[in-house]
Amino acid sequence: MNWPLVEVSNLDVVARGEDGIDTAIVKDVSFSIARGEVLALIGESGSGKTTIALTLLGYARRGCRISGGSVSVGGTDVLAASPAQLRDLRGRRVAYVAQSASASFNPALRIIDQVIEGVCVRRIMNRKAARAKAVSLFRALALPSPESIGERYPHQVSGGQLQRLMAAMALMSDPEVVVFDEPTTALDVTTQIEVLRAFKRAIEEFQISAVYVSHDLAVVAQIADRVLVLRNGAMQEQGALAQIIDAPVHPYTRSLIAAAEPVSRLTDRDAEQACRQPPLLEITDLTAGYGERDRSGMPAVRVLDGVNLVLRRGTTLGVIGESGSGKLTLAHVIAGLLAPAKGSIRFMGKPLAGSHAERDRDLYRRIQLVFQNADKVLNPSRDVGEILAWPLKLFSRCAANEIPARVARLLDLVKLPVSIAMRRHGELSGGQKQRINLARALAAEPELIICDEVTSALDTVVGAAILDLLVELRHELDMSYLFISHDLSTVRTTCDDIAVLFKGQKVDACDRSALLNEARHPYTEMLIGSVPEMRANWLEETALRVKV
Repeated sequence: MNWPLVEVSNLDVVARGEDGIDTAIVKDVSFSIARGEVLALIGESGSGKTTIALTLLGYARRGCRISGGSVSVGGTDVLAASPAQLRDLRGRRVAYVAQSASASFNPALRIIDQVIEGVCVRRIMNRKAARAKAVSLFRALALPSPESIGERYPHQVSGGQLQRLMAAMALMSDPEVVVFDEPTTALDVTTQIEVLRAFKRAIEEFQISAVYVSHDLAVVAQIADRVLVLRNGAMQEQGALAQIIDAPVHPYTRSLIAAAEPVSRLTDRDAEQACRQPPLLEITDLTAGYGERDRSGMPAVRVLDGVNLVLRRGTTLGVIGESGSGKLTLAHVIAGLLAPAKGSIRFMGKPLAGSHAERDRDLYRRIQLVFQNADKVLNPSRDVGEILAWPLKLFSRCAANEIPARVARLLDLVKLPVSIAMRRHGELSGGQKQRINLARALAAEPELIICDEVTSALDTVVGAAILDLLVELRHELDMSYLFISHDLSTVRTTCDDIAVLFKGQKVDACDRSALLNEARHPYTEMLIGSVPEMRANWLEETALRVKV
């Protein structure tokens, strides 16, 4: 008989408010995990998924405490464990792969030193053996240049690469249990497939038990054995993967599955109007990169090479491509954070200065950038109300006495309660942080919003609501968006035009109707074929048909 390695019974977690009153955020949750089994935790942002997963390490977030129930890992009573036992448990027997790798790595240390630090400090292996194991894991996780990538610093690798490096760190000690907290959220679809395959191989080879926290049901379908559906900290439904996907019992589960289905948010009328709109943003022969420039002005590392794009007023241009294709660099150039080495940009018919020092405050107001990683751009020392009030003051969008009402309106726009204005960064879920990130951009009343993976941290229900909101704001305010994403399903339901980047070059462009209905560039075809489907065994059945 395969005895459970993990047993959680009647788990309760409470959060204490500023008024000293405890509020239940996890309520009577029970589950078990057998050795080698993967349990997926699914639910909306704020449903308690990560809070529950972290109890396997005997950890509760600041302001929270585990108030009832029991948690057992390999026979260890986690909630009764001594500090010494918890030190042995965390990182060695139970490993954690966080959602935001960029917020977890130390920018001042080389990657290899951080990956091997845990096993060296614990004297699980010597430094030479640790480095060799790290390289083998880098190779298994499909990282480029596995022998040398560890010598780089975190800022010198892409977000997708950094996420895989964090997974390698977690697997260094051959843990019994791994908590995967949205580990593929920041990855493009092609990389996501390779990472999921690597995770599955490791789980099967080492008989690792895992908790997989995700809002992406299609991803869960590729890796989970069982699924626990959560809402407001309470269990809604629990069962085998096939039953949850094919025959969900609870109405809430059915609503999650429905929200994951691609639904076009644009109408034929939108398409007709888009064709008649004048250009808002015109990019011609754009070349940009990083490092010292040579005598001709070209950077040492060229990320974008000869890119041409046109974004029409009141429309949405989707830019897709795998990690490292230059999407974020493009956003930085348009936003004035990086000067181009060559080419020109015109905004509203006028040349757009490449250097931020040459742009005035009103131009910064007109072009807003919503970053992918809200963890890194929200001030942890300010509450939400102060964060949203700042652009209102900076760009003189309203009188001082009108600020509270405007903050309340912004929160309402992004589907958050007014009460959240009193909270700080550390008291918000990942999805809530991203919605605050969007609200801050809206506060400036811009004409162009650059959305960098704006829904990647959101669950399917909230993500769908944000996309609906973006379209609604576009219609109401004549808003224009440059929508950067690795999620092709999102791009084709939200964007009028689509541009595909590969290794810094634009290799394809079309309107949304042509994406799936006409023959495309081989790389575009590969991206289309790499979008996970919500059915078991799709990962095993699917091979990348095209190698570029």
